Amino acid sequence: MLINGAWRTAPADASTFSPSNPTTGETLPEAYPVASAAELGELLDAGLAAAEELRTVPVRRIADFLNGYADAIEAATAELAQIAARETGLPVSPRLTAVEIPRTFGQLRQAAAAALTGDWTQPVIDSANNLRSRLEPLGKPVLVIGPNNFPFAFNGIAGGDFAAAIATGHPVIAKAHPAHPGTSKRLAELAFAAAQAAGLPRAMVQLFYRSAHADGEAMAADARLGAIGFTGSEYAGRKIKAAADAAGIPAYFELSSVNPVTFLPGALAEKADELATEFSGSCLLGVGQFCTNPGLLLAVAGEATERFLTLAAANFAAAPSGVMLVPSLPRELDEKVAQLTAAGAELMGRGTGATSPGFLAQPALLRVTGENFLRDPGLFQSEMFGPAALAIVAADEDELVVVASRLHASLTCSFYTATDGSDDPAYARLLPLIAQRSGRILNDKMPTGVAVSPAMMHGGPFPAGGHPGFTAVGIPASLRRFGALKCYDNVRPNRLPASLRDQNPTGTMWRVIDGAWTQGDVGA
Repeated sequence: MLINGAWRTAPADASTFSPSNPTTGETLPEAYPVASAAELGELLDAGLAAAEELRTVPVRRIADFLNGYADAIEAATAELAQIAARETGLPVSPRLTAVEIPRTFGQLRQAAAAALTGDWTQPVIDSANNLRSRLEPLGKPVLVIGPNNFPFAFNGIAGGDFAAAIATGHPVIAKAHPAHPGTSKRLAELAFAAAQAAGLPRAMVQLFYRSAHADGEAMAADARLGAIGFTGSEYAGRKIKAAADAAGIPAYFELSSVNPVTFLPGALAEKADELATEFSGSCLLGVGQFCTNPGLLLAVAGEATERFLTLAAANFAAAPSGVMLVPSLPRELDEKVAQLTAAGAELMGRGTGATSPGFLAQPALLRVTGENFLRDPGLFQSEMFGPAALAIVAADEDELVVVASRLHASLTCSFYTATDGSDDPAYARLLPLIAQRSGRILNDKMPTGVAVSPAMMHGGPFPAGGHPGFTAVGIPASLRRFGALKCYDNVRPNRLPASLRDQNPTGTMWRVIDGAWTQGDVGA
């Protein structure tokens, strides 16, 4: 583990674990330590001391660190991809070298730019009352817990939450996912070197891999912690949220999501074949291991719907079993398929069975009537993580509206409608019901792509997200999660932070002065 600037070798009696190669199913020879409660305490102490030191560190050094780290990841792309492929089974190309690693160093550079501009702090000045406010660092370390499905872009030591916490002036205590500890360790080595080169505290970045559940929950409730960023399962997220809420620690989550896609009758009448290919391709992409995987399909019974589902089912049936990240995921998917069929769902298409070792999941497309769905909405929309989806076929539009009213929260919702406007009345009825339960609303587009854009919303109502007003992707909005709003009331000009003084410190920073956004000075 990386604790306060030193790589700590585990004691001889420490608990350890080893990751697996999902492609072969073999246990890898490397062993990694399980952190003790005492070691978690050391991480917190060192992080708190680093946060104090950061109060006087120029923001330029933070930007230099983020840019230097991005450069180091880019230079080590080939090496990192090989380590991650061995631990996750994800393809080196194009997934890792052409998509995820470039996204990772790209968002680090975006965070560096945001740190320099300071726009994320949202300075507000009321000159008549001499009131001035802005977002500032929390003054404590941020705990970032990464998921299994994105070993780089959401990694606790390199991903979006990490970049946002660093850019806002916080040390990060990163918890690596146990499915790819070697990838995280190598990233931490690069991060620590870049932080030291930028002149930042030795505990600016720290890393541990695993802890006992009780110790982790105690850490989430520790007053030495400023905030938490977590991406992972709803079960673990609820445990962490309960601990953090009890202590008043801000925690931001990305958890379970089924991402409903609604195909209205006119759209299916226009191009059922094309939409069946698009839908099944999105569901099967990456063996379904995306938080925005379209796991729920909504439609109205009819000839076009039957054609669409028949074609989609054939695509699922022809798809081979794919490698998933950890051994429990294929087993859990099989259990969920069995549970839904026992409850009345029809299995329309099941992919070819596994023919080789490894953690292989068999694709599945199921369907259920709207009437059956409404008998147990909670069961039928529980997440099937992997290459699987459930189609809910309502008897008519009115029943589809009732189904929509019973949906749980999701990161996204998608609508496919006819180009001639014939579906517009149904869209108008459904949109308010489904959109209020989603963070991102899509038209005529699958939800699986998440652009790293300032306008992106990657979050939503709980439990899809941890707070409906914040996003995990998109700078500077993602940075504001880790800000504390501070107000300066009648404070003398020479004692104000630079961004709240009458003169704009950069000449380009956007501030709200007397109710208007401006890059000018007070009184200009």
